[in-house]
Amino acid sequence: MFGTSGNFSAVVSERPLRLAITATGLDKGALDAEQFLEIDETSRVIRGDGQPSAETGLHLAIVRARGAGAVLHTHSIWSTLLSETFSSDGAVALEGFEMLKGLRGVHTHAHRETLPIFENLQDISRLAEQVEALLKRDPAVHGFLIRRHGLYTWGENLAEAKRHVEILEFLLEILGRSRNGV
Repeated sequence: MFGTSGNFSAVVSERPLRLAITATGLDKGALDAEQFLEIDETSRVIRGDGQPSAETGLHLAIVRARGAGAVLHTHSIWSTLLSETFSSDGAVALEGFEMLKGLRGVHTHAHRETLPIFENLQDISRLAEQVEALLKRDPAVHGFLIRRHGLYTWGENLAEAKRHVEILEFLLEILGRSRNGV
């Protein structure tokens, strides 16, 4: 993670819904347990000091739409660059790579993974509504990009979410390097 970029969450309780989420403004490469907040389904801090990420609504939307146990958001170079490069297409397509089999439910390299691209709205409530609607419509999506911003992905648990980040970031870098002859 670069500096204070990105944010992470994990479901602590399903009923009532509670998330552990990173506080805003912290160096994500140097986190300790005290720097996570516990929030409710309205983003209200239940336990911990600090403010939750401004993008908390996106985490909640993903958990609601997918039943995710963990949500991870990165601001990698490749996800940021390719979200702009493919913004007019509305999505980035990743296909034909063996690493795709690391995504939940994907059993062959002959798979096309589509990462939808959303505009980087400062109105997180509106963006969260768009994200939740798409995730309910398209159960095959494992992640999405926010234009000029980064990648969101999730998993049934933290280990699966981490694996999805690693797989998708790897594939985005392959795509970016192959397009640029690097």
